[in-house]
Amino acid sequence: MEPFIPIIVALVGVIIAWKVLKGLVKTIALVAILAVAAIFVFGV
Repeated sequence: MEPFIPIIVALVGVIIAWKVLKGLVKTIALVAILAVAAIFVFGV
């Protein structure tokens, strides 16, 4: 169950960023959210 929590948080962050942000800021936010989630889950 542990790895699912950051994935769920990342999905919620992506959904919020997708609805609220626009353009380049949206792209940077989405990449940052996914990068943080990957580092947290895989421990890279």
